[in-house]
Amino acid sequence: MKRIIVTLTLSCIVTTGCDSLRLAPTETQKQNAWLHNRTAIMAAEAANIENSSEKLQALTKLSELQSRAFVAYHGLPKEVPQDETAEQILGESNLQLAQTALAQSADRPDAWQLVDSAIELGIGICALLGGVYGTKAVKFLKDAKAKSRALREIIAGNELFKRNNPETSSAFKQAQQNQSPQTRQIVAEIKTG
Repeated sequence: MKRIIVTLTLSCIVTTGCDSLRLAPTETQKQNAWLHNRTAIMAAEAANIENSSEKLQALTKLSELQSRAFVAYHGLPKEVPQDETAEQILGESNLQLAQTALAQSADRPDAWQLVDSAIELGIGICALLGGVYGTKAVKFLKDAKAKSRALREIIAGNELFKRNNPETSSAFKQAQQNQSPQTRQIVAEIKTG
């Protein structure tokens, strides 16, 4: 029964990948969300003061409202940027901050680290529970971790071999044709994860 649960858990992690998992917002991302809100507020005020079209005023008001959701989601930064004017907000440092936040927002946790962490957590819980079943579960999880590491090394080695020996690539692919669809999917996830 425990094998089934662990196998299903690991299968879910491998097949769903890391796209649904995100790292916690960084301080840079929190500052960027705050500045986005300030920018949207100033744009809405400017559109109103400059007597822009109703459509532009409505768009900037909506943008300001939406940006509040970004701040609420990310959380307040430890150090709130003190940019009060449009010129300060449009400064080079804020452009760099936005670019850094954009790059950080694409980061995802490494699938291998997630699996290793989940296994380590399982080992810790089983060790705490103790007893015969706890000991057996710890052994099983340690074996799963070793097999996970071995699979990772095999795939990395195969990819290195194909890269260094392009003339054998078609023969290598031919040898792998008998893999099940599940195995192909797992290997594809591992290569891209």
